[in-house]
Amino acid sequence: MNTFRALVVDKKEENVTINIEELSLDNLPEGDVLVKVHYSSVNFKDGLASIANGNIVTSYPFVPGIDLAGTVVSSTSSQFTEGDEVIVTSYELGVSHFGGFSEYARVPAGWVVPLPKGLTMREAMIYGTAGFTAALSVQRLQAHGLTPESGPVLVTGSTGGVGSVAVSMLANLGFDVTASTGKESEHDFLHTLGAKKIVSREAVSPEKFRPLDKQQWAGVVDPVGGNTLAYALSTTKYGGAVAVSGLTGGHKLNTTVFPFILRGVSLLGIDSVYCPMDERLQVWERMATDLKPEKLLNDLVHEISLEELPEVLSNILQAKVKGRTVVKL
Repeated sequence: MNTFRALVVDKKEENVTINIEELSLDNLPEGDVLVKVHYSSVNFKDGLASIANGNIVTSYPFVPGIDLAGTVVSSTSSQFTEGDEVIVTSYELGVSHFGGFSEYARVPAGWVVPLPKGLTMREAMIYGTAGFTAALSVQRLQAHGLTPESGPVLVTGSTGGVGSVAVSMLANLGFDVTASTGKESEHDFLHTLGAKKIVSREAVSPEKFRPLDKQQWAGVVDPVGGNTLAYALSTTKYGGAVAVSGLTGGHKLNTTVFPFILRGVSLLGIDSVYCPMDERLQVWERMATDLKPEKLLNDLVHEISLEELPEVLSNILQAKVKGRTVVKL
């Protein structure tokens, strides 16, 4: 193997180009583990990495892709040997370190997760960072005491990566899931994922609402943030919790202390990037077992080639992508 293919983003002044290029191992950054990449996946952050003002990539040329699954080719770490099937997500992958949109990747051993039994590499990338974030959100809510008997759970941004996996996981666990979306055309998709009820994006992000509104949700998975998060806090039931992991709706939070001190509502911050490895391993094991929604993994995924990737990266920034998109290398 002298060369291999990778999607390369380059920037000259304000002009950004995206091309499939031939690279060699010498082009890869330093790391302990060399991986033959079989699958990657597409996330919103990958879309940002492909544009001039995405505020993700700082050094060019660059190979994006914050997720990858593949087999170990070589390793200087005793933790991994040739032939091991592994997952790499989060940390600096696809941000400041060449990522998964490449037939080969070299990464630090501390970023590598052994592929759990019961999960294929393709399934791992159907999950990817979005699925891991959803699973981590569900786990934190459960640790807070959320059970199916607690009452309805709201998932915002439910046709996106985090939202769609969260809907499917929660429904698989027996929760009564309400999904919010701005896409009327995707109601059937959400019902297929397991949503019992669907509400509009506007319904969970009104311009005006009371600091303490009608109690509706025992828990909330929110990858949206902004006004949606403020409304979720105001409508969460006494003792409930909101797990927030994103800011597609804005980074500002216009709320009061009332939900916290008068209803005992908890706001759970979800960080999948630097999640400790012991918890990361536990979440991946659950994603291969009790959190594994077969319907999502079997039917509700779109597989593309490296050549199709530039168009999908553009589409995900325009909210034209639903569910999960897997890249086969």
